[in-house]
Amino acid sequence: MHYSVFGSILTIGAMIGAVVSGRIADYIGRRGAMAISEIFCILGWLAIAFSKVAWWAELGRLLVGCGMGLLSYVVPIYIAEITPKNLRGGFTTVHQLMICCGVSLTYLIGAFLNWRALALIGTVPCVIQILGLFFIPESPRWLAKIGQEKKCEDALQNLRGKNADISQEKSEIRDYTETLKRLSEASILDLFQRRYAYSLIVGVGLMVLQQFGGVNGIAFYASTIFISAGFSDSIGTIAMVAVQIPMTGLGVILMDKSGRRPLLLVSSTGTCLGCLLVGLSFLLQNLQQWKQVTPILALVGILVFTGSFSLGMGGIPWVIMSEIFPINMKGSAGSLVTLVSWLGSWIVSYAFNFLMDWNSAGTFFMFSCISGVTILFVAKLVPETKGRTLEEIQTSMNQFSEKR
Repeated sequence: MHYSVFGSILTIGAMIGAVVSGRIADYIGRRGAMAISEIFCILGWLAIAFSKVAWWAELGRLLVGCGMGLLSYVVPIYIAEITPKNLRGGFTTVHQLMICCGVSLTYLIGAFLNWRALALIGTVPCVIQILGLFFIPESPRWLAKIGQEKKCEDALQNLRGKNADISQEKSEIRDYTETLKRLSEASILDLFQRRYAYSLIVGVGLMVLQQFGGVNGIAFYASTIFISAGFSDSIGTIAMVAVQIPMTGLGVILMDKSGRRPLLLVSSTGTCLGCLLVGLSFLLQNLQQWKQVTPILALVGILVFTGSFSLGMGGIPWVIMSEIFPINMKGSAGSLVTLVSWLGSWIVSYAFNFLMDWNSAGTFFMFSCISGVTILFVAKLVPETKGRTLEEIQTSMNQFSEKR
């Protein structure tokens, strides 16, 4: 019980960070929000590293979670707002690739260092990012939104290069900002108007399906799954990392070539198959059948799930979330979508142990069914946003909502 609570404290902190993320990013800008999130992370890692009693470590995890909740909203939004339309998907997915590399590196370092040293090392990237914020421009779209037109133009020129022609992009941003001035700043309740229904269904739906597909249960308790299935946990974990990084990299390359929808469909089909294989492994184990095959089946299933998730479902919901909401709604909508994601993560990471005790095979068959629902959801509702400006995406989303 305490293991489940401690494991899920991080996600509780992330939910708190998610609730305030949109407002902070709207009031003090994208760079300011990133700086605050890193301060939370640094304080959290230091509290863990120097903890003398358990509650200090728990407070540290809560603070790191708050920082992560803030970052998980503001980084995709910032990247989507600064990148050209033909590179936006790839750049946003590079963020997921970096997370994937960071997690893998931590697994590796953690094999040789104790947890206090690991917590101290956790402060290093946070300090580097705070220093790096002095060298990057603010989001031109946010600057336009708050009426800083000259700074918006300077930031855009800085991002595109000294000799680049920014006139068309500048005029698109200006026209869209003029339209927004006629709209009031939205609250969470305003999100539930009919004109935003389609964006909200897509954004929230993808996050719910991403989390309830079981990714955090599998990631947090991979060792336990391998041991339960009768396979070596160390070999299994190394194999997971070996699959995860190249598949995330492949997703980055394909993002702006094949588009979001085809990658999501392939990814969710793979996660459905992966969970089906793991569930089958546990079912055969319970029936005392094919005992030599069941550990291999579990490993193949976990690797298929991990590789498929890394290809699309890991990063693309965050890419789409950063693209589909109008800028006056991004604060409220982003907070809500990020909160839903972390709430789902908390529920799955907290409940996973209990589900496995209840019925291991049934747990994975349930995750497989949710991935099956994801395939239908993507096929029917998720729009293709590849190669379109944020302003063009808004126009098409509004037209779809009006038709409904």
